[in-house]
This record gives sequence, structure tokens and C-alpha cells, in this order.
Amino acid sequence: MLANKLFGNKVDPACEYCALGKPTADKQMILCSRNGVVSPFYKCRKFTYDPLKRVPRPAPPLGEFSKKDFSL
Repeated sequence: MLANKLFGNKVDPACEYCALGKPTADKQMILCSRNGVVSPFYKCRKFTYDPLKRVPRPAPPLGEFSKKDFSL
């Protein structure tokens, strides 16, 4: 499965990235089609992983370089 290759072999279930859940307007809770309004970290037996709902981590900041760093 492609999702396992992208995020490791073990994906911990959470409604935040379940195919059955949708975020509320304020993005603080999840509207689950099975359980109603739940926490983003809630999990149930009907968890279906949706890799497109994962939010990637921000890129690390780049270091400060000068012209001297690139000269021979």
C-alpha cells in the first residue's frame, strides 16, 4: 500500500485522517458519519485510512550562508 510507504508501516488510527470523518468549520472537531462529533484523536473500529487527509510536517528552516561558503 502506498500510504504505508509514505508514512511508515504503522499508522495509528485517528479520526483526523479517517475517510469517514470531515473537519468542522472551526477545524477543532471531526464530524464522523458513524459517531457524530468527535475529537480529532478519537478512534473506532470503523477507521478507514485516507492518506490525502494527512498534513505534512513543515520543512526545516534553511541555514544562513554567505558568499564565502560557496567559494573555493
